[in-house]
Amino acid sequence: MPHLLHLDSSARADSFSRTLGARFADAWRARPDAEYTHRDLTARPVPPIDQAWTEICDTMLREGITAIEDYPSAVRTPAQRKAWDVVEPLLAELVAADVVLIGAPMYNFGVPAQLKSWIDQVTFPKMSLAPRRFVVASARGGSYLPGTPRAPFDHQTRYLVDFFTGHYAISDAIVLGTELTNSLVDPGLAERLDLHRTSHAEALARAAELGRSLVEGY
Repeated sequence: MPHLLHLDSSARADSFSRTLGARFADAWRARPDAEYTHRDLTARPVPPIDQAWTEICDTMLREGITAIEDYPSAVRTPAQRKAWDVVEPLLAELVAADVVLIGAPMYNFGVPAQLKSWIDQVTFPKMSLAPRRFVVASARGGSYLPGTPRAPFDHQTRYLVDFFTGHYAISDAIVLGTELTNSLVDPGLAERLDLHRTSHAEALARAAELGRSLVEGY
């Protein structure tokens, strides 16, 4: 049975990244045997890593522990056990998933702190998550698409794609993006409101199509 892990990280309850992710998830869940896990990283924040977590990583590197099922063997002290108690349920959700859907708005050119904390907690040295698929439901106040003046400042989707493919060793990460959301509130972007609406409509349609096509592949 195909399993989707859906993460939301927006501080807004009705955000564009949440709406986009929900469209994908609804299409996925339309298949009767599809499994679904949702974690709201804003409603249930993940704490940042601590020194004990870094010690676990050191042991993994020192002893060549790379298989995910062997990770608990690197936990040696009471402090490390406490750190692992945070990691364990998050990692179990990630490992159980065939597809990971991440709702990620752009905050200050990057990803929300709550999403970064999750990534830090579940990421370990020389970790491979292939053949899992990763999908990013993105929303940005401006436009950071390739060829735009602000493209060099995209440390949100570019970071996520580079990280998932570079560290997790997956083949690719798919981005569903809504641009120019600030055109709804910023008078200086009002003339670009139609571009935002087109971007959002296209992203919603693609999210539904992608949710259906990915779940049908399992």
